[in-house]
Amino acid sequence: MESIVASHPEEKHFTFDKIPDLAGKVAIVTGGNAGIGYITCRELARKNAHVFLLGRNIEKGQAAVEAIKSEIGNKDVEFMHLNLKSLKSVKESAENFLARNLPLHILINNAGITTETFSFTDDGIQEEFGVNHVGPFLFTKLLLPKIKASQPARIVNVSSMGHRRATGIEFETLNDPNAQDPKQRYRQSKLANVLFTDELNRRYLEGDQVYANTIHPGLVDTPMLRRNDLSFSETFLSSSISTEDGAITTLYCATSPEIEEKNYRGKYFVPFGIEGEKSSYTEDDDLAKRLWEFTENLINEKLSQKK
Repeated sequence: MESIVASHPEEKHFTFDKIPDLAGKVAIVTGGNAGIGYITCRELARKNAHVFLLGRNIEKGQAAVEAIKSEIGNKDVEFMHLNLKSLKSVKESAENFLARNLPLHILINNAGITTETFSFTDDGIQEEFGVNHVGPFLFTKLLLPKIKASQPARIVNVSSMGHRRATGIEFETLNDPNAQDPKQRYRQSKLANVLFTDELNRRYLEGDQVYANTIHPGLVDTPMLRRNDLSFSETFLSSSISTEDGAITTLYCATSPEIEEKNYRGKYFVPFGIEGEKSSYTEDDDLAKRLWEFTENLINEKLSQKK
């Protein structure tokens, strides 16, 4: 099995102080009420962006917005409800933003989960695949016309180095609780993030100033790392980084002038703003196309059942 070492360079290629002034820019960050999502929102707001912090828990989301406003002084920070477990909620959230008739310069699909037990979304999709891939796929597609109209713009999809350990996309057994262990379910969903980003570039963004990339934030120290079912070694855990450092690579892709200057699109970045190595599966254009069509058909099927 491929060996992946959880190591991070001592010298950071990118830091918060390198984020340019973002006055006049509008940003959406999913999963923004805690962890690296919260830090991402805070630092975007610090540089004067109009930030929409999206999350499922309304109380926690609103509290996060008020905390950022209090700390930074930027009043253009807003909460919007988004429940990635529900395609209906994803559609409503995108429509709510579009109704504001604002530009959209930065979209960060940050939300990601790994579950201890096999479970389903509200639409009957295996939860990790649904929340980590299907929901963000629909959300991005619904907002894409606005993003393209606002270019130059950025799309950042938060993946994981775990995508390199996935053994492909198990389309036929996606909803089979006996088919995959928790690690594989998560890795598969993170591989889907990278495949989606690459296919998005091919289908919609050639010739546009919309720069869509994926990132691995680093081994961020969260309670998830201590779960017994994931069984990470102490050596592996000892190389974890803070949530502050975990937000750096996302912010690099979302804001650094280098992205446009070097025409980075369809790239995969690791801490701290360094191009990393993708899974060999991401070289399979047919797999990316199949995933795209599978996801579109799945969304159409599930939304038609809600009518």
